[in-house]
Amino acid sequence: MTGAMRQLRSLFAVAIAAAALITGGCATNMSAPWADLGAPGKALPTPTLSPGDKLRVTVFDEPNLSGTFEVGADGHVAMPLLGRVRASGLTLDAFRRALNRRLADGFLKNPRTTIDVLNYRPVFVHGEVRRGGEYPFKAGLTFRDAIAVAGGYTYRAQEGYVLLMRAGQREPVKVRMPSTALVQPGDNIRVPERFF
Repeated sequence: MTGAMRQLRSLFAVAIAAAALITGGCATNMSAPWADLGAPGKALPTPTLSPGDKLRVTVFDEPNLSGTFEVGADGHVAMPLLGRVRASGLTLDAFRRALNRRLADGFLKNPRTTIDVLNYRPVFVHGEVRRGGEYPFKAGLTFRDAIAVAGGYTYRAQEGYVLLMRAGQREPVKVRMPSTALVQPGDNIRVPERFF
């Protein structure tokens, strides 16, 4: 076999491999199902607590039970006297009710509490955006706004949809863009590259 034929064969093999990578990338993005995020501008479901969320708990007339707490990696909040109280997967109101039940179980006669989220876990925006990274979650943040916060699209971006990984999902889903659906705490948003 001549040197020219070997070189031609090598170039052909590289072209086949590149085509397979491009097609594989398209297939992954194309096979993801479309997300059903409910009506535009409305978050479904209500945000739930997860590890990394920081809370301010106020137990009225009980300063020793009040303070700032974080949902731990195990999904619990370590509270004075009460020990660990499950928070992960609960809405803020459900966590408040659970905390009141624990306090009423031998600690306080009629517990009254307020709980505020100081900050939810961040949102991640990456892929074909100008400044990919971790961004603080803010109530009312839409997918369109999240792309803007990350500096907007690059010239290679597929602007028709983004890929979303949300807590509890095994595979990403596609969100049609521009979208005014609301981002949830911990969302991982990837802007794919267009292939033409």
